[in-house]
Amino acid sequence: MTFGGEPQSQYTPTQFNQRPAYASALAQPTTYSPPAPVAPAPAPGIPALPVVVKHGRTVSLWLFGVLGLVLVALIAYFILALGVVASGVGLLLALIPLTLVFLGIRFIDRWEPEPKRLVIFAIAWGAIAAVALTLLVDILLTLLVGKLSEGFSSVIQAPVVEEIAKGLGIFIIFVVGKRAFDGPVDGVVYGALVAAGFAFTENIQYFGLSLIEGGGSQLTATFVMRGILSPFAHAMFTVLIGFAMGLAARRHASKSAVLGAGLLGLLGAILLHGFWNGSAMFADFLPLYITLQVPLFVGFIFAIVALRKEEARLTRERLGEYAAAGWFTPEEVTMLATPAGRKTGLNWAASLRGDRRPLMKQFIKEATALAAVRQRAITGRDPLAVDDERALLTRARATRAALLAY
Repeated sequence: MTFGGEPQSQYTPTQFNQRPAYASALAQPTTYSPPAPVAPAPAPGIPALPVVVKHGRTVSLWLFGVLGLVLVALIAYFILALGVVASGVGLLLALIPLTLVFLGIRFIDRWEPEPKRLVIFAIAWGAIAAVALTLLVDILLTLLVGKLSEGFSSVIQAPVVEEIAKGLGIFIIFVVGKRAFDGPVDGVVYGALVAAGFAFTENIQYFGLSLIEGGGSQLTATFVMRGILSPFAHAMFTVLIGFAMGLAARRHASKSAVLGAGLLGLLGAILLHGFWNGSAMFADFLPLYITLQVPLFVGFIFAIVALRKEEARLTRERLGEYAAAGWFTPEEVTMLATPAGRKTGLNWAASLRGDRRPLMKQFIKEATALAAVRQRAITGRDPLAVDDERALLTRARATRAALLAY
């Protein structure tokens, strides 16, 4: 790895203050440098390890309370509109594509997992609030202008209203959990989670209606179309919003700038959503699906893989700066910040007395979080980064000691 075209080994910790130059467009120059390692102060017994500050990385319980109230109303709506049996069948079938999408999101999120409460909120917003807002707008439009044509509803109304409702949830996550929303990969994860929740509830309605209107044959056709051929459709649309917001967040943008970036992503999501729905309604779906939508999905996968590689590269670069300051060895950086190194480290930990893979996983998690904290410190967007850095350095050192203990 080189900094400004020169070997990293030529730099001392203080030189990071003088002439940093980073190759990635997602990283920014900084005058910030890691603290120098210090010897632990002697203390009787085993001191309690410091913890990372949760402020700005979680969701208030009152937001979950509001979602709970809306959920009650949605349950009543589905029972009245579809009945208990159709709603139950739709619910069970909707769990299948939700599981597929969630497994895909987990793969994306494995490098630096998001806080569990934010993950739950993202899914809940999509499944509850975004669906409720969409239904409310549909009811209001019907009352104001009457029943709209199916083509207009599918190609214009649904993409605009649904993507706005989902995008609003992503922006709320950025506002309340901005310390866990610091890059495009985070935005992709939150966008996909919101979309997965929305598609889950929408699928309950589609599957239930198909059972009522056409019995088992129509239900099967609908499930194949939505659950097998296009389970990731909503995620593909909405991640454009999350990606745009995450890219702005990585560059220390203000809330208004992140919102502006999100509006650009929203435009792309609406266009892609409208095109997808239009191809299903007005074109020969199967040929268009094979020749256009499948390649689009493949391109989406390649983009996600590229983002993950960039995140890994950035993690290695940030940890390399701590190595230059004496906190890690170069070999540890390779072990902690590369997929192959992590695999090797876990295999080695498994060979130790008592199988120390949990400790190695903890070491990897703390180091990855430390790299993210340093990136936030670089951009100046996190006033609590110094506290988190101190806590994570202490915890990582303690975890390493436990790994190497005889």
